[in-house]
Amino acid sequence: MSWLRVPRTFLAPGLVMILVAIGGRFTLDRAGFPDLAWVDLRVVGLIGAFVLLTIDIARRPAVPHSPRHEGWLIAMVLFFLFQIASGLWAPSAARVGPQTLDLVLMIALVVAFYLYAIGDPQTVVRQTFWLFYVAAIVFALAALFINGPGEQGRYSAFGGGPNVFVRIQILGIISALAVFLLTRKWWVLLAVPLFILAAVLSGSRAGLLAGMFVGGVALLKLRRKLRPGPVVAAVVALSVAGVVVWNFAPPAFTSLFQERFVEQTVEQHYLSDRTDIWAAAWKLAVDHPLAGAGLDGFYGLIGVNQGVEYPHNYVLGVAAEGGAIGIGLLTTAILLWTFTIRRRDVLPQHKMMTGLAVAAAVFVGLSSLFSGDYYDSRLAWLFAALAAAAAVAKAPAHEPEISREPVPQ
Repeated sequence: MSWLRVPRTFLAPGLVMILVAIGGRFTLDRAGFPDLAWVDLRVVGLIGAFVLLTIDIARRPAVPHSPRHEGWLIAMVLFFLFQIASGLWAPSAARVGPQTLDLVLMIALVVAFYLYAIGDPQTVVRQTFWLFYVAAIVFALAALFINGPGEQGRYSAFGGGPNVFVRIQILGIISALAVFLLTRKWWVLLAVPLFILAAVLSGSRAGLLAGMFVGGVALLKLRRKLRPGPVVAAVVALSVAGVVVWNFAPPAFTSLFQERFVEQTVEQHYLSDRTDIWAAAWKLAVDHPLAGAGLDGFYGLIGVNQGVEYPHNYVLGVAAEGGAIGIGLLTTAILLWTFTIRRRDVLPQHKMMTGLAVAAAVFVGLSSLFSGDYYDSRLAWLFAALAAAAAVAKAPAHEPEISREPVPQ
C-alpha cells in the first residue's frame, strides 16, 4: 500500500496574489512599452489568480461544514463599495477612474486571498511569510546594489517610494520571526540585520516608528515566554551588527542618518509638511460631514492646486472623502474583524498564526496613518484576511492523506 500526500491548497494562487500585492501599480509603460500603457498588470495577475484559485477550490478535499464569522468581510466590501459610489459626488478634478480601479482590485484581492487562506490556514500562513521574507531580501539587495539612493539620499527599489520600501523591510523582519516560530529554522534570522539596515536607509521615520511600536507590543505580550539566553544573544548580535554597519557603511548612510533622523526629526521637528496636509484634510471632513467630498475629493479640491496627491493618513482620507458614513463603515469592519480574531473558539494551533498575521496587518495599518493612499493599504487588508482565516477555520490544519491500493497485475 502506498500513501500519497495531497496538499489542501496549491502554492500558485497565493504566489500570484502576493506578487500582485507587492508589485503595486504596474503598467507596461514602466517596463519600456509606452504603446501598451493601458495594460495594467494587476488586472492580468488577478485574472490569472482567480483562474488558479477556482481550480484550487474545486480540487480541495471535502471538509466538514461549519458556520464561520465573516461579518467583517461583508462590512469591508460595503465600505469599499461606498467609497466607489462616492465618486458620483466627487469634484470634477478628482481622479475617479483610477481610484475606482484601485478599490475594485482591493476588493478582489482581499476576498480572493481570504478564500484561498481558509482552505488551509496553516500552510497558507507559512507560505505567505516565506514569500514576504524572500521578497524583503530581493528588495533590500536591489536597493543597495541596483537602485541606490534617490534624490533625497533615501533608498528604495523597483520604482516604489521609500515609504513602500520600508514596509516591505519591516514585514521582512516580521516574516523572519514568523518563519522561525513556525518552523524553528534559526538561520532565517540571519537576514534581520539586512532588513534593519535597508529600513533605516529608506529614511521613513513613520515606518520605523510603526515597526518599533508593533515590536514593543509583541515583546510585552511574550515577555513571560522569553528565555534570558536567546534574548541576550539577540541583543548582542544586533549590537555587533549595528557597530559593524556604522563603522563600515558608506558616507551616504551616515549622512542620511544624521540629516534625516537627528537634524530634521530631533532638532528641527520637521514632519514633511504632514501637519498642514492633515489640517487641510480635517477641514474638508468638517465641511462635508455626512458623506464627504467624494472619492479623491481631497486631490480634486485641495491637492490639485497644492501638488499634494492624498492626505497621507488613511483615516483622515476616509473622513474627508467619505464623511461619517465612510468612517462608520470602516469602524464597523475593523470592530467585526477584531471580534473575529479574538473569539474564544479559535483552534489552539491557529492562535500563533493569527497573532503573527495580526502583527503584520497592524504594522501596515499604523504606517498608513502617515503615508500612502487607499491602495497602499492593501497589505494591511491582505494580512487582516489571513488573520481572520486562521481564526475562523475549523478544519484540521494537517494535510490529508489519500490511500491508494496498488493496481493488480
